[in-house]
Amino acid sequence: MEQLSETILPVLTTFRIWDLVDILTMAVVIYGLLSFFRGTTAVSVLYGLGLLLVAMLVVTSLPELTVLNWMLRNSLPFISVALVILFQPELRRAMERIGRVRGLLNRPLTPRQALTASRVIEEVARACRRLSERRQGALIVLERETGLQEFIESGVEVDAMVSMEMLATLFYPNSPLHDGATIIRGDRLVAAGCVLPLSTSSQDYDMGTRHRAALGITEETDAIAVIVSEETGTISVANDGRLVRHLDDARLRKVLSAIYPSSGRDVFPRWHRLKQAAEKQSG
Repeated sequence: MEQLSETILPVLTTFRIWDLVDILTMAVVIYGLLSFFRGTTAVSVLYGLGLLLVAMLVVTSLPELTVLNWMLRNSLPFISVALVILFQPELRRAMERIGRVRGLLNRPLTPRQALTASRVIEEVARACRRLSERRQGALIVLERETGLQEFIESGVEVDAMVSMEMLATLFYPNSPLHDGATIIRGDRLVAAGCVLPLSTSSQDYDMGTRHRAALGITEETDAIAVIVSEETGTISVANDGRLVRHLDDARLRKVLSAIYPSSGRDVFPRWHRLKQAAEKQSG
């Protein structure tokens, strides 16, 4: 006990407030990284990387293994490049989320922008109601701060005003563009039949390709995706990699009014409150 106190007391006497800040900052960074990778295929890679680091520490503690130590020291630059390649999707998503901080500096919507957003929400809600009643699948993506040009170029240019009739026509069964996503920018329906990235996150329920694509685009960007299930007619909304299901047209208007076209400030707290309320009503 005396030896333990003799070891700890000198450390405590030199402990400063900045040391506490340093420890807390590192804890937050590590927790953020673990939370970011949780539920993705990168978790297995992280476990493998951890085992590799432990093995390297064990090897470097044995100076007798001269050749192996030399090989490990000279392979570190190549390992660094390999890690960037392996975690490229996760790093890209992380940088994109960090870039969303600029949304905090956005000015309030002008009356014209607010009117445009309201009209788009109304047309999308009306279209989803009709598609839901007819059990016609749909995937509608609303662009916000993050540009979706690379996904727009994967589809067919439309460039039309957003309307219920246009959306219902594009998602009519067996039409050439009904399987892909339709992307809306402002009050324009810019492209249809677009290909979106599929989510790699693990989910508690079975989802079709449309729902996985909706989650995928909202994980990589700040876009909002509205999905109508072809099998059940269920209306869902995806935002920030999370899904709210079992909406009707009235609740869809409420959800979209809370999160579109804003991309900052109180969006995420309000989004989670709406998600919890929808889950309670559907349960």
